[in-house]
Amino acid sequence: MTLHRLKAAIFDMDGLLVDTERLWHQAEMEILGELGVQFDRDVTRSSKGMRVDEVVAMHHGDSPWPEPSLDVVVEQILQRVGDLAETVGNLLPGVLSTFELLDEVGLPKVLASSTPYRLIERILRHFDLTDRFETISSAQDEPYGKPHPGVFLSAARSIAIAPTACMVFEDAPAGVLAAKAARMLCVAVPEPDERDHPMIRIADVVLPTLEEFSLEVLQQLDGQLLSSRG
Repeated sequence: MTLHRLKAAIFDMDGLLVDTERLWHQAEMEILGELGVQFDRDVTRSSKGMRVDEVVAMHHGDSPWPEPSLDVVVEQILQRVGDLAETVGNLLPGVLSTFELLDEVGLPKVLASSTPYRLIERILRHFDLTDRFETISSAQDEPYGKPHPGVFLSAARSIAIAPTACMVFEDAPAGVLAAKAARMLCVAVPEPDERDHPMIRIADVVLPTLEEFSLEVLQQLDGQLLSSRG
């Protein structure tokens, strides 16, 4: 198959490649809960897509604690998420088959995550995914996390591809909004209870899992770019 307009695939990590969103929620409940922050244990993590420092600052603004410092709390959460990922984390369905399909058609793959580099590297290493990506970009380098498009634009720049020739794989509403703000195509793979979220609906394709990503979906997206941009 020859692709006419698509030149690169950009992947989120948490909740898209590995099931770490639940682990972020658990770590935040454990560590921030001890500091007096109240959580609803029956709801999904509402801060998906945000940088961890933004999440900690948000909760501190709502329920201030005297100590430890926000930086220390961030480090505690990062360490706990890494530990959980290595003990109970799982690679999500369809990740490897999606990689194989993109490799077959010659699309480079890059990672763009809100997670800091050291935890990205730890998780990728644990799941043997490090060599799957040409470059890795983190919102750690950006003034703002998602839904700001900065990390996706930086990912495109890292391989010298125009944003309008990129497709993004995302699970979170904020990530989908960031992808569209970057003028990129977006494949959303949301949790079931977020499938009807207004931000998910703006994705170009919505799939239940990456197992449903196929050559036909790829052709559809490439054709969409071809028809819309001449």
